[in-house]
Amino acid sequence: MPPHRLHGDDTPVPVLEPGRGRTKIGRLWAYVRDGRSYADQTPPAVCYFYSPDRKADHPRAHLKAFRGILHADGYAGFKELYQVKTPGEDPVIQEAACMAHVRRKFFDLTTDPAPVAEEALRRIGELYDIEKTIRGSPPERRLAVRQQQTKPRFEALRKWLDKTLAQLPRKSGTAEVIRYALARWAALGRFIDDGTIEIDNNAAERSIRPISLGRKNWLFAGSDKGGERTACILSLIESCRLNGIDPEAYLRTVLARIADHPITRISELLPWNLQITPAGA
Repeated sequence: MPPHRLHGDDTPVPVLEPGRGRTKIGRLWAYVRDGRSYADQTPPAVCYFYSPDRKADHPRAHLKAFRGILHADGYAGFKELYQVKTPGEDPVIQEAACMAHVRRKFFDLTTDPAPVAEEALRRIGELYDIEKTIRGSPPERRLAVRQQQTKPRFEALRKWLDKTLAQLPRKSGTAEVIRYALARWAALGRFIDDGTIEIDNNAAERSIRPISLGRKNWLFAGSDKGGERTACILSLIESCRLNGIDPEAYLRTVLARIADHPITRISELLPWNLQITPAGA
């Protein structure tokens, strides 16, 4: 059975407030399953959920039955998910933090001396260079390479960050970025000891990019119910794209069959289980 690994993220979405003539800000949450980077044969998929706000009880409800690794950013609402439920045992959901967020924060530094940020980016870049060589490899090879090549560089990065932080003004922008990284150090390094864990959460970030681009075209959801319908249709469309399936052909095929399809066999209509009828056939 494949390991339970998810990438999670969220993005704002304008939602029309009926009767008020203006929009409010709702959220679309994305949870991605994609093991292709470690040669897993399970079809990739993404599931979206809509919520009218960003309260922590939403991801808690979304993931109430999930057990495994959650790749995510530093959103405070996820923290409760990582708490130990049974004393003496590991939490049922473990955090894998996103090195891309750390890299981005160093990249965005503009007010502090550039050499510190540049050195941090160079060291982080070495970690990514190693990841490029093992992407798509089985977990065993990924783990072996990370233990041999990544681990010593990761430990050296930690020592350098500690030393650098001690030399910086406490309120400087660079010091804030370093503290951001150090506060998540165990979660940032979790990928080193497990070949099925990623160095970052880019899979989830890619899944919300179409929403960011789409907002320029469809402007807003018409209501909270409209937001929920948006989440449903996006789940199908983007899961098709992850599997190299034309979303329009998939939806055409499903709509032609669904009226007579038994509800107890709905899984047969998932993108990776369905023989798609090409356009014009």
